[in-house]
Amino acid sequence: PEQLPGVAEFAASFKSPITSSPPKWMAELENDDIDMLKELGSLTTANLMEKVRGLQNLAYQLGLDESREMTRGKFLNILEKPKK
Repeated sequence: PEQLPGVAEFAASFKSPITSSPPKWMAELENDDIDMLKELGSLTTANLMEKVRGLQNLAYQLGLDESREMTRGKFLNILEKPKK
């Protein structure tokens, strides 16, 4: 008898990562994506945090630039809806 009922059936339902095909999400990745994942995976915690901070700063700067361009567009009436 099994010591833990159902464990053998549960374990058999999983495929070996060596013999099974890659997961669907991984099949959709391009080589550049895989290289980036490997690069990020090789970073130390401190380096990864520095990379995240850099991305946050970049996102913030892009938000400021977008806001500035939207304001500029408003003043130039570029975004105005055409009158019927």
